[in-house]
Amino acid sequence: MDLPPELPAVALVDLDAVARNVGAVRRRVGPAAVMAVVKADAYGHGLVPVARAALAGGATWLGVAHVHEALALRRAGIGADVLAWILTPGTDLVPAVRAGVDLSVAAAWSLEAVVAAAREAGRRARVHLEVDTGMSRGGASPAEWPALLDAVADHVAAGDVEVRGTWAHFASADVPADPSVTAQLAAFEAALASAREHGVDPGLRHHANSAAAFFVPQARYDLVRAGLAVYGLSPAPDLATGAELGLVPAMTLAARLAHVRRVPAGAGVSYGLTYTTATDTTLALVPLGYGDGVPRHASWDGRRSGEVLVGGARHRIAGRVCMDQVVLDLGDATAAPGDAALVFGPGADGEATADDWAQVAGTISWEVVTRVGARVPRRHTGTAGVPTPGQTPAGAPAGAPAEVPA
Repeated sequence: MDLPPELPAVALVDLDAVARNVGAVRRRVGPAAVMAVVKADAYGHGLVPVARAALAGGATWLGVAHVHEALALRRAGIGADVLAWILTPGTDLVPAVRAGVDLSVAAAWSLEAVVAAAREAGRRARVHLEVDTGMSRGGASPAEWPALLDAVADHVAAGDVEVRGTWAHFASADVPADPSVTAQLAAFEAALASAREHGVDPGLRHHANSAAAFFVPQARYDLVRAGLAVYGLSPAPDLATGAELGLVPAMTLAARLAHVRRVPAGAGVSYGLTYTTATDTTLALVPLGYGDGVPRHASWDGRRSGEVLVGGARHRIAGRVCMDQVVLDLGDATAAPGDAALVFGPGADGEATADDWAQVAGTISWEVVTRVGARVPRRHTGTAGVPTPGQTPAGAPAGAPAEVPA
């Protein structure tokens, strides 16, 4: 593959793949709309370019965890509907209200904070009400829900807030037969009914993450929140691969070999000398390590380790993953400094995928892509959402840009 010659390592992100993945979700869940979740720098893929590509692919909403992520989208000129769902006491919510960012309300204190911001901003706040349907993480509990609804109804009547949605999150949608899925859906239906009884229009109903969007059709409601699927990875690999779901991984993590040398049999490799060469062999140094997001748990454990593609073949990590580098055992394969090393990607050329690395490291593909460090430059390829001269980028507001502080 062609890598930028000036970079020791790079994360290549295919924006066209992002758009196609959103399209695959849309085709599965229609007529429900799609919210592309772009929190955590779009799962490490690059917040603004990915947001624009997702909108170009047909997403009509963007989802983030924190207010500052939503404001970054607004500063980039993206005027699409954006929901930020983790509020903490003390956060200045006035800029978000002024910028038309939707805010999640899950407790009395957060409702009051949003109302105060709305009054200071001189405009109604747009809110989504989060109910805990059984995950015991965010959201108002069933015991807290009626009182929250009464307070919301009062503030709607006063013109302080507009309820645009009601939502919850699944604990085990990747196991759709799990009894908790049915229980959470029942709890959500009860919460929606309670909202109506308390005079609150629930607005857009959304409970489904990527797994539920594909595997729990009754959970699609009006809107689904697609996270991992946007990036081309299966949210339930035991049920279906990404390819079977019509998804294409968007990120390829690659580097150039920094050092290649021949060593004799019996040579210890890397910290702790936990790996010993069985025969004369060639070792190659890849300038990526756990400081860049390569999982240290993918080190050689005596049976297996992470594998990197060099010269068309996969080669295992020899010894421990270091902060800035890993060593590969190439055997008798030939290689030279500067040759390409593919850590993970779509798998089309035989390279490992993020799912492969997750399996070796005992983690999940969400973490593998999201943890790719900031010192690895992102290079975006493709044209989805990329404006041409004179063209308005996908997601840009139709009128003047919202007032957003730098």
